[in-house]
Amino acid sequence: MTMIPKAIGLLALTVLPSHAAPRGEGGSDLLAIRVGKAETISQGTLEHVVILVEGGKIVTIGEDLLIERGIPILERPDWTAMPGLVSCHTRIGLEKSTSRSFEPNTNPKREVYPRQKVWKELLELGVTTLGLVPEGNSGVPGQAIAIRPYGDTIDEMLLEEDVYLKMNLQSSSSSKAIIRDAFGKVDTYNKKVAKEREKWEKAREKSKKKSSRSRSKKSKDDDEKEGDDKEKEKAKSTEEVPKEFVPPAPDAKVQPFIDLREGRLTAMLSIRKAGDYLHLLDVMEEEEDVKWFLRVPLRTDIDLYEVADRLGEREVLAVLNTRITLQAHSRRERNIPAELARTGVHLALTPESDRMSSYEEWMNDVGHLVSRGLEREKALAAVTQEPARALGLDEQLGTLDAGKDANIVFWDGDPLEPASRVQAVMLEGRFVTGEVD
Repeated sequence: MTMIPKAIGLLALTVLPSHAAPRGEGGSDLLAIRVGKAETISQGTLEHVVILVEGGKIVTIGEDLLIERGIPILERPDWTAMPGLVSCHTRIGLEKSTSRSFEPNTNPKREVYPRQKVWKELLELGVTTLGLVPEGNSGVPGQAIAIRPYGDTIDEMLLEEDVYLKMNLQSSSSSKAIIRDAFGKVDTYNKKVAKEREKWEKAREKSKKKSSRSRSKKSKDDDEKEGDDKEKEKAKSTEEVPKEFVPPAPDAKVQPFIDLREGRLTAMLSIRKAGDYLHLLDVMEEEEDVKWFLRVPLRTDIDLYEVADRLGEREVLAVLNTRITLQAHSRRERNIPAELARTGVHLALTPESDRMSSYEEWMNDVGHLVSRGLEREKALAAVTQEPARALGLDEQLGTLDAGKDANIVFWDGDPLEPASRVQAVMLEGRFVTGEVD
């Protein structure tokens, strides 16, 4: 057995009121939580588990750890712990807005209203992180933001702005042209920058030569007068030619595509059928440095299984809803998430819709996919670790590991069993729902 060392701090085991922030004064308090089981995602399933939490983070987690006297302990041997649920593509809590066809520099931050009951309802279901997307199912409607469903202001709720750029791609020349034209404008901008840099370098070189000639032709007898002239000339030269090159500012709608090429932003490419993926490759293989993942809204007769092997070869991350579909032109059922997972695709599963009823059924629907062939471990990762990766937050959350945010959902049984219920939710080290006194 491993001994957990005693640390400074005590924690009152109370649920925070809805207006309190999960971090802040007292955020460094220490708590040991002993549960019967933990679905860690990264280390598989552990039993007789102790989770030590301090300062909003998981300090350590392991089986049969000894707890030093003086550390507060929450004993819940009947509970199962798992990371907070992450929904990486949703508009829940946002009102319907004007659909955008090409607004790559916008995001839905202004559409978020903190004091809505929907956020509390999501927390009670175990949802601790959301990727909110702009309205629009065509073109490039904008960028997603990541929030915690908790806080009095949008700044308290906001985890990260501009986590990915949503791009909708279809099997049409016009759809591909939108993306190609956008990257073409990056090329045009880069050429402009290169020309401006060349002009600056020539101006700097000319300024240096002029200054050198001015100094050499003056006689020693004119030092005093020359000194004044030199200072004036130097000041004028400095004013006209900056010491450092400053590139011209790009158009606001071009900047996101510059960020894609330079690795500061990821693209989420939304397709609707197998043929769209082939057109996607036609476009994106021209952009080798751009990081991207897929979103595919599953319909009853979708044919995505036709490109399953291709997706698996690339180990693509695919965001899918939790649906059993039918093979095109037949009544044969297909578990596309399971089929893709078997080829090597990384799954991120979202609820069937943005309605609260879909979130209430989310884990039951995931359990149904497992009962029809999806590996349990991949299913659990698909609602925690993989969607966190889609949001670029996988180093911060998505698994129960030391150093990660203490976003933990506690169940009274197997999270994938229909009869299991959420008993408590911890957000960044503080209980925000549940009875834990």
